[in-house]
Amino acid sequence: QVQVVESGGGLVQPGGSLRLSCVASRSIISINVMGWYRQAPGKQREWVADITSGGITNYANSMKGRFTISRDNAKNTVYLQMNSLKPEDTAIYYCKARFRGTDYWGQGTQVTVSS
Repeated sequence: QVQVVESGGGLVQPGGSLRLSCVASRSIISINVMGWYRQAPGKQREWVADITSGGITNYANSMKGRFTISRDNAKNTVYLQMNSLKPEDTAIYYCKARFRGTDYWGQGTQVTVSS
């Protein structure tokens, strides 16, 4: 099993930046894929980005160029750096770990982009 805990959300003005963190309960080297998803009010949860155990990154088209996913194996942590934030980025951001064919989700962290 894997537990993941997100942090780093908050209130930010349009054009600002935030860095989200996702700490896993086991070595992320052993986790096939770790990813970020988000769910805005009244909308379905959508995929944002992910990173494989080999370090390959993938992004949703609307996030490319603004968001960067990275990892620190020593800290068992995956990050999501979000720049040039827009009001439409407001959502709960969730971390997901895919480990041995099973998905493990965190509780989410709220990101609000507003002036």
